[in-house]
Amino acid sequence: MRLYLGGISVKVVIVGGIAAGMSAAAKARRIATKDTEIVVYEKGEVVSFGGCGLPYYVGDFFENKENMIARTPEEFEKSGIKINLSHEVLNIDFNGKILTVKNLKTKEIFKASYDKLMLATGSEPIFPPIKNIKNLKNIFSLKFLDDGIALKKAMKNDQNQEVAVIGAGYIGLEVVEAAKQYGKNVRIVQLDDRVLPLSFDKEITDIMEGELEKHGVKLHLEEVVKEVLGDEKVEKIVTNKGEYKADIVVVTTGVRPATKFLENTKIKMAKGAIVVDSQGKSSIEDVYAAGDCATVYHRVRGKDVYIPLATTANKIGRVVGENLVGGKEEFNGTLGSACIKIMDLEAGRTGITEKEAKLDGINYKIKFIKGKNQTNYYPGQEDIWIKLIYEAESNIILGGQIIGKSGAVLRVDTLAIAITNKVTTYELGMMDFCYSPPFSGVWDILNVVGNVSKN
Repeated sequence: MRLYLGGISVKVVIVGGIAAGMSAAAKARRIATKDTEIVVYEKGEVVSFGGCGLPYYVGDFFENKENMIARTPEEFEKSGIKINLSHEVLNIDFNGKILTVKNLKTKEIFKASYDKLMLATGSEPIFPPIKNIKNLKNIFSLKFLDDGIALKKAMKNDQNQEVAVIGAGYIGLEVVEAAKQYGKNVRIVQLDDRVLPLSFDKEITDIMEGELEKHGVKLHLEEVVKEVLGDEKVEKIVTNKGEYKADIVVVTTGVRPATKFLENTKIKMAKGAIVVDSQGKSSIEDVYAAGDCATVYHRVRGKDVYIPLATTANKIGRVVGENLVGGKEEFNGTLGSACIKIMDLEAGRTGITEKEAKLDGINYKIKFIKGKNQTNYYPGQEDIWIKLIYEAESNIILGGQIIGKSGAVLRVDTLAIAITNKVTTYELGMMDFCYSPPFSGVWDILNVVGNVSKN
Protein backbone atom coordinates (compact mmCIF):
# COMPACT_ATOMS: atom_id res chain seq x y z
CA MET A 1 0.00 0.00 0.00
CA ARG A 2 1.25 3.48 -0.87
CA LEU A 3 1.94 5.78 2.08
CA TYR A 4 1.93 9.51 1.36
CA LEU A 5 3.45 12.50 3.16
CA GLY A 6 5.98 10.38 5.00
CA GLY A 7 7.98 12.31 7.59
CA ILE A 8 5.89 15.47 7.15
CA SER A 9 3.40 16.61 9.79
CA VAL A 10 0.34 17.74 7.82
CA LYS A 11 -3.13 18.78 8.98
CA VAL A 12 -5.96 17.85 6.63
CA VAL A 13 -9.32 19.45 7.36
CA ILE A 14 -12.58 18.32 5.76
CA VAL A 15 -15.69 20.50 6.00
CA GLY A 16 -18.72 18.25 5.70
CA GLY A 17 -19.02 14.65 6.82
CA ILE A 18 -21.66 12.95 4.72
CA ALA A 19 -20.85 11.27 1.37
CA ALA A 20 -17.85 12.92 -0.32
CA GLY A 21 -16.30 14.16 2.91
CA MET A 22 -16.20 10.84 4.73
CA SER A 23 -15.21 8.97 1.57
CA ALA A 24 -12.21 11.31 1.38
CA ALA A 25 -11.42 11.06 5.09
CA ALA A 26 -11.48 7.26 5.06
CA LYS A 27 -9.28 7.03 1.96
CA ALA A 28 -6.81 9.61 3.24
CA ARG A 29 -6.53 7.86 6.59
CA ARG A 30 -5.82 4.50 4.96
CA ILE A 31 -2.88 5.77 2.90
CA ALA A 32 -1.44 8.66 4.92
CA THR A 33 1.28 8.17 7.49
CA LYS A 34 0.34 8.26 11.18
CA ASP A 35 1.62 11.79 11.72
CA THR A 36 -0.95 13.15 9.23
CA GLU A 37 -3.79 14.73 11.22
CA ILE A 38 -7.27 14.39 9.68
CA VAL A 39 -10.08 16.53 11.12
CA VAL A 40 -13.73 16.68 10.06
CA TYR A 41 -16.20 19.48 10.87
CA GLU A 42 -19.81 18.44 10.31
CA LYS A 43 -22.72 20.82 10.82
CA GLY A 44 -25.19 18.04 11.58
CA GLU A 45 -25.21 15.32 14.23
CA VAL A 46 -24.41 12.31 12.05
CA VAL A 47 -21.72 11.42 9.53
CA SER A 48 -21.56 8.98 6.62
CA PHE A 49 -25.32 9.23 6.19
CA GLY A 50 -27.08 7.80 3.11
CA GLY A 51 -29.87 10.30 2.52
CA CYS A 52 -31.11 8.41 -0.55
CA GLY A 53 -32.77 5.97 1.85
CA LEU A 54 -34.95 8.65 3.47
CA PRO A 55 -38.09 8.20 1.31
CA TYR A 56 -38.03 4.47 1.98
CA TYR A 57 -37.54 5.03 5.71
CA VAL A 58 -40.49 7.42 5.65
CA GLY A 59 -42.54 4.82 3.77
CA ASP A 60 -41.70 2.22 6.43
CA PHE A 61 -39.96 -0.09 3.97
CA PHE A 62 -37.50 -0.49 6.86
CA GLU A 63 -37.72 0.61 10.48
CA ASN A 64 -34.22 1.20 11.79
CA LYS A 65 -32.90 4.61 10.77
CA GLU A 66 -29.38 3.47 11.67
CA ASN A 67 -29.42 1.38 8.47
CA MET A 68 -28.76 4.62 6.57
CA ILE A 69 -25.52 5.30 8.46
CA ALA A 70 -22.51 3.50 6.98
CA ARG A 71 -20.09 4.20 9.85
CA THR A 72 -20.54 5.93 13.20
CA PRO A 73 -18.41 8.83 14.47
CA GLU A 74 -16.92 6.44 17.03
CA GLU A 75 -15.77 4.08 14.28
CA PHE A 76 -14.10 6.92 12.42
CA GLU A 77 -12.47 8.18 15.62
CA LYS A 78 -11.10 4.70 16.29
CA SER A 79 -9.43 4.72 12.86
CA GLY A 80 -7.67 8.00 13.64
CA ILE A 81 -10.04 10.62 12.18
CA LYS A 82 -11.11 13.45 14.49
CA ILE A 83 -14.87 14.06 14.15
CA ASN A 84 -16.48 17.33 15.27
CA LEU A 85 -20.28 17.10 15.09
CA SER A 86 -22.58 20.16 15.29
CA HIS A 87 -19.72 22.37 14.11
CA GLU A 88 -20.42 24.91 11.37
CA VAL A 89 -17.67 26.62 9.40
CA LEU A 90 -18.72 30.27 9.15
CA ASN A 91 -15.98 31.57 6.87
CA ILE A 92 -12.51 30.80 5.55
CA ASP A 93 -9.37 32.92 5.25
CA PHE A 94 -7.76 31.16 2.30
CA ASN A 95 -4.62 33.32 2.45
CA GLY A 96 -3.94 32.50 6.09
CA LYS A 97 -5.41 28.99 5.86
CA ILE A 98 -7.69 29.67 8.81
CA LEU A 99 -11.28 28.54 9.39
CA THR A 100 -13.77 30.29 11.64
CA VAL A 101 -15.84 27.56 13.27
CA LYS A 102 -18.95 27.68 15.48
CA ASN A 103 -19.85 24.93 17.93
CA LEU A 104 -23.63 24.89 17.48
CA LYS A 105 -24.22 23.35 20.90
CA THR A 106 -22.02 25.57 23.08
CA LYS A 107 -22.21 28.60 20.71
CA GLU A 108 -18.43 28.94 21.01
CA ILE A 109 -16.69 30.45 17.96
CA PHE A 110 -13.03 29.60 17.40
CA LYS A 111 -10.29 29.57 14.77
CA ALA A 112 -8.78 26.42 13.24
CA SER A 113 -5.85 26.06 10.85
CA TYR A 114 -5.30 23.67 7.95
CA ASP A 115 -2.57 22.66 5.53
CA LYS A 116 -4.88 20.90 3.08
CA LEU A 117 -8.62 21.60 2.95
CA MET A 118 -11.56 19.78 1.43
CA LEU A 119 -15.00 21.40 1.07
CA ALA A 120 -17.76 18.79 1.11
CA THR A 121 -20.66 20.83 2.45
CA GLY A 122 -23.23 19.19 0.19
CA SER A 123 -26.48 20.85 -0.77
CA GLU A 124 -29.49 22.40 0.91
CA PRO A 125 -33.18 22.21 -0.02
CA ILE A 126 -34.76 25.01 -2.03
CA PHE A 127 -37.97 26.45 -0.60
CA PRO A 128 -40.00 28.32 -3.22
CA PRO A 129 -41.58 31.70 -2.32
CA ILE A 130 -44.87 30.30 -0.99
CA LYS A 131 -46.81 32.41 1.52
CA ASN A 132 -46.81 30.92 5.07
CA ILE A 133 -44.57 28.02 3.99
CA LYS A 134 -42.46 28.32 7.15
CA ASN A 135 -45.23 29.32 9.55
CA LEU A 136 -47.37 26.18 9.75
CA LYS A 137 -46.82 22.67 11.08
CA ASN A 138 -46.83 19.52 8.93
CA ILE A 139 -44.81 21.14 6.16
CA PHE A 140 -41.63 19.21 5.45
CA SER A 141 -38.59 18.96 3.25
CA LEU A 142 -36.69 15.66 3.00
CA LYS A 143 -32.96 16.22 3.07
CA PHE A 144 -31.68 15.41 6.53
CA LEU A 145 -32.24 12.58 9.00
CA ASP A 146 -34.40 14.74 11.29
CA ASP A 147 -36.62 15.55 8.28
CA GLY A 148 -37.22 11.85 7.71
CA ILE A 149 -38.00 11.14 11.36
CA ALA A 150 -40.54 13.97 11.54
CA LEU A 151 -42.20 13.14 8.21
CA LYS A 152 -42.48 9.45 9.07
CA LYS A 153 -44.23 10.33 12.33
CA ALA A 154 -46.71 12.54 10.44
CA MET A 155 -47.34 9.84 7.83
CA LYS A 156 -48.13 7.30 10.56
CA ASN A 157 -50.82 9.58 12.00
CA ASP A 158 -54.14 8.31 10.61
CA GLN A 159 -55.63 11.81 10.93
CA ASN A 160 -53.33 12.95 8.11
CA GLN A 161 -54.91 11.54 4.96
CA GLU A 162 -54.29 14.23 2.33
CA VAL A 163 -50.68 14.57 1.18
CA ALA A 164 -49.50 17.27 -1.23
CA VAL A 165 -46.05 16.92 -2.77
CA ILE A 166 -44.65 20.10 -4.30
CA GLY A 167 -42.13 19.21 -7.00
CA ALA A 168 -41.85 16.07 -9.14
CA GLY A 169 -38.15 15.29 -9.11
CA TYR A 170 -36.57 12.09 -7.79
CA ILE A 171 -37.31 12.73 -4.10
CA GLY A 172 -40.82 13.99 -4.79
CA LEU A 173 -41.80 10.86 -6.70
CA GLU A 174 -40.23 8.63 -4.05
CA VAL A 175 -42.23 10.47 -1.37
CA VAL A 176 -45.37 9.71 -3.38
CA GLU A 177 -44.69 5.99 -3.10
CA ALA A 178 -43.95 6.37 0.62
CA ALA A 179 -47.30 8.09 1.16
CA LYS A 180 -49.18 5.47 -0.87
CA GLN A 181 -47.68 2.81 1.43
CA TYR A 182 -49.89 4.29 4.15
CA GLY A 183 -52.93 4.50 1.88
CA LYS A 184 -52.85 8.30 1.72
CA ASN A 185 -54.55 10.42 -0.92
CA VAL A 186 -51.67 12.00 -2.82
CA ARG A 187 -51.40 14.87 -5.24
CA ILE A 188 -48.31 16.25 -6.96
CA VAL A 189 -48.06 19.92 -7.89
CA GLN A 190 -45.40 20.51 -10.51
CA LEU A 191 -44.30 23.79 -12.09
CA ASP A 192 -43.13 22.08 -15.29
CA ASP A 193 -45.34 20.36 -17.85
CA ARG A 194 -44.14 16.88 -16.84
CA VAL A 195 -42.40 14.95 -14.08
CA LEU A 196 -38.59 14.62 -13.93
CA PRO A 197 -38.06 17.07 -16.82
CA LEU A 198 -34.31 17.44 -16.27
CA SER A 199 -33.48 13.74 -16.27
CA PHE A 200 -35.81 11.98 -18.71
CA ASP A 201 -37.33 12.79 -22.09
CA LYS A 202 -41.07 13.03 -22.67
CA GLU A 203 -41.51 9.53 -24.11
CA ILE A 204 -40.37 8.12 -20.76
CA THR A 205 -42.09 10.61 -18.46
CA ASP A 206 -45.42 10.01 -20.23
CA ILE A 207 -45.20 6.40 -19.08
CA MET A 208 -44.27 7.49 -15.55
CA GLU A 209 -47.26 9.80 -15.39
CA GLY A 210 -49.58 7.06 -16.57
CA GLU A 211 -48.26 4.78 -13.82
CA LEU A 212 -48.83 7.44 -11.16
CA GLU A 213 -52.39 8.08 -12.33
CA LYS A 214 -53.04 4.32 -12.45
CA HIS A 215 -52.28 4.27 -8.71
CA GLY A 216 -54.64 7.15 -7.95
CA VAL A 217 -52.07 9.95 -7.72
CA LYS A 218 -53.49 13.31 -8.77
CA LEU A 219 -51.13 15.15 -11.12
CA HIS A 220 -51.24 18.95 -11.28
CA LEU A 221 -48.76 19.86 -14.00
CA GLU A 222 -47.91 23.45 -14.99
CA GLU A 223 -49.35 24.58 -11.69
CA VAL A 224 -47.77 26.83 -9.04
CA VAL A 225 -48.38 26.76 -5.29
CA LYS A 226 -48.89 30.32 -4.10
CA GLU A 227 -49.91 29.91 -0.44
CA VAL A 228 -50.55 27.40 2.32
CA LEU A 229 -53.48 27.89 4.68
CA GLY A 230 -54.26 26.71 8.20
CA ASP A 231 -54.37 27.74 11.84
CA GLU A 232 -51.43 26.02 13.53
CA LYS A 233 -50.91 23.28 10.97
CA VAL A 234 -51.44 23.22 7.23
CA GLU A 235 -54.99 22.54 6.03
CA LYS A 236 -54.94 23.67 2.38
CA ILE A 237 -52.65 24.61 -0.46
CA VAL A 238 -53.59 27.41 -2.82
CA THR A 239 -52.30 27.35 -6.40
CA ASN A 240 -52.79 29.51 -9.46
CA LYS A 241 -55.54 27.09 -10.49
CA GLY A 242 -57.36 26.12 -7.30
CA GLU A 243 -57.43 25.17 -3.61
CA TYR A 244 -56.82 21.65 -2.31
CA LYS A 245 -57.01 20.06 1.12
CA ALA A 246 -53.66 19.05 2.58
CA ASP A 247 -52.85 17.52 5.96
CA ILE A 248 -49.19 17.08 5.02
CA VAL A 249 -47.14 19.13 2.54
CA VAL A 250 -43.73 17.90 1.37
CA VAL A 251 -41.58 20.41 -0.50
CA THR A 252 -39.21 18.70 -2.95
CA THR A 253 -38.43 21.49 -5.40
CA GLY A 254 -34.73 20.73 -5.69
CA VAL A 255 -31.46 21.56 -3.97
CA ARG A 256 -28.66 24.07 -4.35
CA PRO A 257 -24.99 23.92 -3.30
CA ALA A 258 -24.48 24.73 0.40
CA THR A 259 -21.81 27.33 -0.32
CA LYS A 260 -23.31 30.59 0.90
CA PHE A 261 -20.46 31.01 3.41
CA LEU A 262 -18.04 31.24 0.46
CA GLU A 263 -19.83 34.06 -1.39
CA ASN A 264 -17.36 36.79 -0.42
CA THR A 265 -14.24 34.76 -1.16
CA LYS A 266 -12.25 34.44 -4.39
CA ILE A 267 -12.90 30.75 -4.91
CA LYS A 268 -14.26 30.10 -8.40
CA MET A 269 -17.91 29.02 -8.49
CA ALA A 270 -20.53 28.41 -11.16
CA LYS A 271 -24.10 29.10 -10.03
CA GLY A 272 -23.07 28.47 -6.46
CA ALA A 273 -21.13 25.24 -7.15
CA ILE A 274 -17.38 25.17 -6.53
CA VAL A 275 -15.54 24.59 -9.80
CA VAL A 276 -12.98 21.79 -9.57
CA ASP A 277 -10.62 20.02 -11.94
CA SER A 278 -10.23 16.28 -12.52
CA GLN A 279 -8.23 15.94 -9.29
CA GLY A 280 -10.87 17.77 -7.25
CA LYS A 281 -8.74 20.91 -6.94
CA SER A 282 -10.49 24.25 -6.66
CA SER A 283 -9.11 27.58 -7.90
CA ILE A 284 -7.48 28.10 -4.48
CA GLU A 285 -4.16 26.44 -3.69
CA ASP A 286 -4.44 23.42 -1.36
CA VAL A 287 -8.25 23.55 -1.41
CA TYR A 288 -10.30 20.70 -2.86
CA ALA A 289 -14.03 20.12 -3.18
CA ALA A 290 -16.41 17.30 -4.08
CA GLY A 291 -20.03 16.24 -3.82
CA ASP A 292 -23.21 18.27 -4.01
CA CYS A 293 -21.33 21.54 -3.39
CA ALA A 294 -19.12 21.17 -6.48
CA THR A 295 -19.20 20.77 -10.23
CA VAL A 296 -18.32 17.55 -12.03
CA TYR A 297 -17.04 16.92 -15.55
CA HIS A 298 -19.54 15.28 -17.90
CA ARG A 299 -17.91 12.72 -20.18
CA VAL A 300 -20.38 13.13 -23.07
CA ARG A 301 -21.10 16.85 -22.82
CA GLY A 302 -17.41 17.65 -22.39
CA LYS A 303 -17.92 20.34 -19.77
CA ASP A 304 -18.44 20.94 -16.07
CA VAL A 305 -22.00 20.46 -14.88
CA TYR A 306 -23.88 20.37 -11.59
CA ILE A 307 -25.36 16.93 -10.93
CA PRO A 308 -25.86 16.24 -7.21
CA LEU A 309 -25.67 12.45 -6.98
CA ALA A 310 -24.46 10.32 -4.07
CA THR A 311 -22.65 7.92 -6.39
CA THR A 312 -20.56 10.69 -7.92
CA ALA A 313 -19.91 12.29 -4.53
CA ASN A 314 -18.47 9.07 -3.12
CA LYS A 315 -16.28 8.43 -6.16
CA ILE A 316 -14.79 11.92 -6.32
CA GLY A 317 -14.46 11.92 -2.54
CA ARG A 318 -12.26 8.85 -2.79
CA VAL A 319 -10.09 10.56 -5.43
CA VAL A 320 -9.78 13.72 -3.33
CA GLY A 321 -8.92 11.69 -0.24
CA GLU A 322 -5.85 10.34 -1.99
CA ASN A 323 -4.87 13.75 -3.38
CA LEU A 324 -5.20 15.50 -0.02
CA VAL A 325 -2.24 13.49 1.22
CA GLY A 326 -0.01 13.76 -1.82
CA GLY A 327 -1.61 11.67 -4.57
CA LYS A 328 -2.29 12.66 -8.17
CA GLU A 329 -5.43 10.64 -8.87
CA GLU A 330 -8.00 11.85 -11.41
CA PHE A 331 -11.74 11.38 -11.77
CA ASN A 332 -12.67 10.60 -15.36
CA GLY A 333 -16.10 12.19 -15.28
CA THR A 334 -19.77 11.39 -14.86
CA LEU A 335 -22.54 10.16 -17.14
CA GLY A 336 -25.25 11.34 -14.76
CA SER A 337 -26.46 7.76 -14.40
CA ALA A 338 -29.52 7.65 -12.14
CA CYS A 339 -32.58 5.51 -11.50
CA ILE A 340 -35.91 5.59 -9.72
CA LYS A 341 -38.75 3.28 -8.73
CA ILE A 342 -42.19 4.67 -9.56
CA MET A 343 -44.87 2.45 -8.01
CA ASP A 344 -44.66 -0.81 -10.00
CA LEU A 345 -42.18 0.52 -12.58
CA GLU A 346 -38.45 1.19 -12.50
CA ALA A 347 -36.64 3.65 -14.73
CA GLY A 348 -33.04 4.64 -15.33
CA ARG A 349 -31.01 6.98 -17.47
CA THR A 350 -27.37 7.53 -18.43
CA GLY A 351 -25.38 9.80 -20.74
CA ILE A 352 -27.32 12.67 -22.27
CA THR A 353 -31.00 13.27 -22.92
CA GLU A 354 -32.35 14.48 -26.25
CA LYS A 355 -32.86 17.91 -24.69
CA GLU A 356 -29.18 18.06 -23.73
CA ALA A 357 -28.14 16.91 -27.22
CA LYS A 358 -30.07 19.85 -28.66
CA LEU A 359 -28.61 22.32 -26.15
CA ASP A 360 -25.07 21.17 -27.00
CA GLY A 361 -25.62 21.35 -30.76
CA ILE A 362 -24.90 17.65 -31.30
CA ASN A 363 -25.85 16.04 -34.62
CA TYR A 364 -27.81 13.14 -33.17
CA LYS A 365 -30.50 10.59 -33.89
CA ILE A 366 -32.90 8.79 -31.56
CA LYS A 367 -34.73 5.50 -31.46
CA PHE A 368 -37.60 4.75 -29.08
CA ILE A 369 -38.94 1.21 -28.98
CA LYS A 370 -41.22 -0.97 -26.90
CA GLY A 371 -40.34 -4.61 -26.29
CA LYS A 372 -40.44 -7.32 -23.67
CA ASN A 373 -38.16 -8.10 -20.76
CA GLN A 374 -38.17 -11.88 -21.35
CA THR A 375 -39.81 -14.73 -23.27
CA ASN A 376 -43.60 -15.06 -23.31
CA TYR A 377 -43.68 -18.71 -22.26
CA TYR A 378 -41.98 -18.14 -18.90
CA PRO A 379 -44.16 -16.41 -16.25
CA GLY A 380 -43.42 -12.72 -15.69
CA GLN A 381 -43.14 -11.21 -19.15
CA GLU A 382 -43.61 -7.43 -19.01
CA ASP A 383 -43.34 -4.46 -21.33
CA ILE A 384 -40.09 -2.53 -21.43
CA TRP A 385 -39.34 0.71 -23.29
CA ILE A 386 -35.94 2.03 -24.41
CA LYS A 387 -34.91 5.39 -25.82
CA LEU A 388 -31.45 5.56 -27.37
CA ILE A 389 -29.63 8.77 -28.34
CA TYR A 390 -26.68 8.32 -30.68
CA GLU A 391 -24.37 10.34 -32.91
CA ALA A 392 -25.83 10.63 -36.40
CA GLU A 393 -22.64 10.04 -38.40
CA SER A 394 -20.67 7.60 -36.23
CA ASN A 395 -23.58 5.82 -34.51
CA ILE A 396 -21.71 6.12 -31.20
CA ILE A 397 -24.16 5.83 -28.31
CA LEU A 398 -24.51 9.07 -26.32
CA GLY A 399 -27.41 8.41 -23.97
CA GLY A 400 -30.11 5.99 -23.02
CA GLN A 401 -33.28 5.78 -20.94
CA ILE A 402 -35.17 2.61 -20.01
CA ILE A 403 -38.45 2.07 -18.17
CA GLY A 404 -40.30 -1.11 -17.33
CA LYS A 405 -40.56 -3.67 -14.59
CA SER A 406 -37.98 -6.29 -13.68
CA GLY A 407 -34.64 -5.80 -15.45
CA ALA A 408 -35.10 -2.25 -16.73
CA VAL A 409 -32.59 -0.45 -14.52
CA LEU A 410 -29.85 -3.09 -14.73
CA ARG A 411 -29.91 -2.73 -18.51
CA VAL A 412 -29.11 0.97 -18.05
CA ASP A 413 -25.84 -0.07 -16.41
CA THR A 414 -24.98 -1.87 -19.66
CA LEU A 415 -25.61 1.34 -21.60
CA ALA A 416 -23.36 3.27 -19.20
CA ILE A 417 -20.49 0.91 -20.03
CA ALA A 418 -21.30 1.22 -23.73
CA ILE A 419 -21.21 5.03 -23.60
CA THR A 420 -17.96 5.05 -21.61
CA ASN A 421 -16.31 2.86 -24.24
CA LYS A 422 -17.84 4.68 -27.24
CA VAL A 423 -19.74 1.60 -28.42
CA THR A 424 -21.78 2.04 -31.62
CA THR A 425 -25.37 0.99 -32.15
CA TYR A 426 -24.10 -1.70 -34.55
CA GLU A 427 -21.88 -3.16 -31.83
CA LEU A 428 -24.73 -3.02 -29.32
CA GLY A 429 -26.96 -4.88 -31.76
CA MET A 430 -24.56 -7.82 -31.89
CA MET A 431 -23.38 -7.69 -28.27
CA ASP A 432 -23.15 -11.12 -26.62
CA PHE A 433 -25.67 -10.85 -23.78
CA CYS A 434 -26.83 -13.68 -21.54
CA TYR A 435 -29.96 -15.53 -22.62
CA SER A 436 -32.36 -17.68 -20.66
CA PRO A 437 -36.20 -17.57 -20.88
CA PRO A 438 -36.68 -16.07 -17.36
CA PHE A 439 -34.37 -13.13 -18.13
CA SER A 440 -34.59 -12.09 -21.78
CA GLY A 441 -35.45 -13.08 -25.31
CA VAL A 442 -32.83 -14.71 -27.50
CA TRP A 443 -32.38 -11.18 -28.86
CA ASP A 444 -32.35 -8.96 -25.78
CA ILE A 445 -34.15 -5.64 -26.16
CA LEU A 446 -30.72 -3.96 -26.03
CA ASN A 447 -29.74 -5.95 -29.11
CA VAL A 448 -33.00 -4.99 -30.76
CA VAL A 449 -32.67 -1.25 -30.15
CA GLY A 450 -29.08 -1.39 -31.41
CA ASN A 451 -30.08 -3.19 -34.60
CA VAL A 452 -32.89 -0.72 -35.45
CA SER A 453 -30.77 2.39 -34.73
CA LYS A 454 -29.33 3.26 -38.13
CA ASN A 455 -27.45 6.32 -39.42
